[in-house]
Amino acid sequence: MKAFHVNGKTYTGWEQLAEEGEEELAGFLREWFGEQEYVMGHTSGSTGQPKTIRLNKADMRASAHTTNRFFHIGRNSVLLLCLSVSYIAGKMMVVRALEADAELLVLPVSSHPLAKGIPGGRTIDLAAMVPMQVEQTLKIPVETACFRKIRQLIIGGAPVAAKLEVRLKILPVSCYATYGMTETVSHVALRMLNRDRKYFALGEVTFTVDERQCLIIHTPHLRTKQFVTNDMVRLYNDRQFEWLGRWDNVINSGGIKFFPELIEHKMEGCLEERFFITSQPDDLLGQRIVLVIEMPDGKALSLEVLKQKLKGCLTPYEMPREVFFCRVFSETTSGKMLRTIPPGTESCLFPS
Repeated sequence: MKAFHVNGKTYTGWEQLAEEGEEELAGFLREWFGEQEYVMGHTSGSTGQPKTIRLNKADMRASAHTTNRFFHIGRNSVLLLCLSVSYIAGKMMVVRALEADAELLVLPVSSHPLAKGIPGGRTIDLAAMVPMQVEQTLKIPVETACFRKIRQLIIGGAPVAAKLEVRLKILPVSCYATYGMTETVSHVALRMLNRDRKYFALGEVTFTVDERQCLIIHTPHLRTKQFVTNDMVRLYNDRQFEWLGRWDNVINSGGIKFFPELIEHKMEGCLEERFFITSQPDDLLGQRIVLVIEMPDGKALSLEVLKQKLKGCLTPYEMPREVFFCRVFSETTSGKMLRTIPPGTESCLFPS
């Protein structure tokens, strides 16, 4: 076992980390340095029930090398881990540090990972966060100052809101939205935030689409060479695409296809509450667009005021026909919102 560097110390065994209270990281390293050719991983459950899968170590190394090359990560680099190593995003930050012989700084997993600062005031060469962590960090001036010490940041696990993109634009941090999945052992494409909506491939990855216009990922660096997704895209060439939404979520209303995710993106800023767009059966249209709003405290909401806001950003065809009020949204075990309307949820027609 080669030495590895965590929080300013050099270790030659996972046992030492366990003794210092880093049980989760020690558990992953025990697996990683074990005799098996794989480690166990968990899918996020965003498109179904979470699954336990085997992640091939050679694939993880190949993915780490691809990311390290792009971000120029080497033995003098410092990587920040503030995600759980129970999921692929956290595991891969550890593997990137191991493969580059770089230092790994480990912070507690929380919505405010920089609440206690960065150990030693170090400059971070690469960090990974979910959007919620970034949003919460930027609310606190002291944490925002720490955030500026991160040179490069990858953001994944959920879509990055337009408002968050605007806030990131003024900070001296190179921020990227990621595209990938557990099965592809982390991201295969990145989008530089506030540049455009196009994702670009990393390494030798290329893209095609199937008859549904759903993305097919070609991964010559992995054991599985091709992944067929349910992500509908606008393909620009074999290395660039724009994500439109999930094929599972597409709404066919009156013969026109609508992407809920694109409508939601246009609606950002119209609601303070969490919301999502989905559909309900309709005798005339086939499906009608509906808006689901999370109202945990049951406060009143003026639909007429909301309608006037939406008219400024949506086309008449995109306007919801009905609004559902839900006390609490369902979520996956990893915190991703599920697009389901619980039985008995109150609804009312949107003002015509």
